[in-house]
Amino acid sequence: MKKTVFWLIVGLVVLVGAYIRLAPADPGIWHVAPVVEADLDMQGGVLRVIEIGPDGLTRLDAIARWTPRTTVLAGSVDEGMVTYITRTRVIGFPDYTTVQQDGDTLRIHARLRFGRKDFGVNKARVDGWLKQLQDQG
Repeated sequence: MKKTVFWLIVGLVVLVGAYIRLAPADPGIWHVAPVVEADLDMQGGVLRVIEIGPDGLTRLDAIARWTPRTTVLAGSVDEGMVTYITRTRVIGFPDYTTVQQDGDTLRIHARLRFGRKDFGVNKARVDGWLKQLQDQG
């Protein structure tokens, strides 16, 4: 009986882990223009607005693409908006970051997909990207 319960729990953990890593990401849900008027730290993500110049998205895109475990979900620099997925190393939890160029302004919305709290991961990543961006210019 104890072995059966143990294996059921192991199986459940494996299934949940597989779902987290393999669940499809719908661009219709995640690739949405950020509505950001001011910086805001939230429990599950961050909003940022930065005046950076007309090439801000091009420069930030290069930084984001060099970030480990980060891929493009949808959009492009030419479209003026890109949504990235960054996954945690071990379990593969996805975080979504949408960046939109609006004139000389970048609007950024980074958020988690699963859970309620990201323990500051999105804030650290986005603020790190912005620091690199400002260090370039």
